[in-house]
Amino acid sequence: MEKNERIRQLKEKIMELEGFYTPSEGHRLPFGLGPLESAFPRGIFPMGAIHEFISPGMAETASTNGFIAGLLSVLMQKGGFCLWVSNRRTLFPPGLKQFGVEPDRFIFIDAKKEKDVLWTVEQGLRCEALAAVVGELKEISFAESRRLQLAVESSRVTGFLHRHQPRNEGTLACATRWKIMSMSSKTEEGIPGVGFPRWRVELVKVRNGRPGVWQLEWKEGAFRYIPFSKGSGEAKKKQRYA
Repeated sequence: MEKNERIRQLKEKIMELEGFYTPSEGHRLPFGLGPLESAFPRGIFPMGAIHEFISPGMAETASTNGFIAGLLSVLMQKGGFCLWVSNRRTLFPPGLKQFGVEPDRFIFIDAKKEKDVLWTVEQGLRCEALAAVVGELKEISFAESRRLQLAVESSRVTGFLHRHQPRNEGTLACATRWKIMSMSSKTEEGIPGVGFPRWRVELVKVRNGRPGVWQLEWKEGAFRYIPFSKGSGEAKKKQRYA
């Protein structure tokens, strides 16, 4: 038992050195991502880390903004503000209400150049008063991403980098890399209108975790897991990740 405990403590220490912060029981937040959360180390969504999202087109950009807004609704449920920085903002602020967050709890900064976006994001990540920071940009180097990761390791602020049509995805010092695609929504039986937002969520990379593909829906103020239909191509792909 003592040997197992030492191994566990060593793993914890290694993960801390790699930038993974594990909140105490009383400070863990219910992201409600269902089976997706098993992909993360210890089955806990990495807070106090940098998450990278890649969108190849405008449709994916809109879907990714919605998914990020859902994550922010959890991060901001106990108060705090979010800094949203871009040089070509793609977000429609009133749309945040659909995901349970009020636009007046966001500080929007529209910079002229991407280097200004990076500088502002880094300064925001050093501010412990913020709940989260979102940076919309295209290109970023490993060295630049490393500076952002070092910032969150001291402040424990969670950061999101949303990259639009990057020329080179490369390798960054981020805890995760995501690709989000919209899915056809489904209305409740017998009820006309548009259904709830749905996404195909691909966790391309996750440090010390297990990548995979899932389907999620935003319904009644929370994420809801949607199982793949049996025998579908996505189901088979998910099995290959397991």
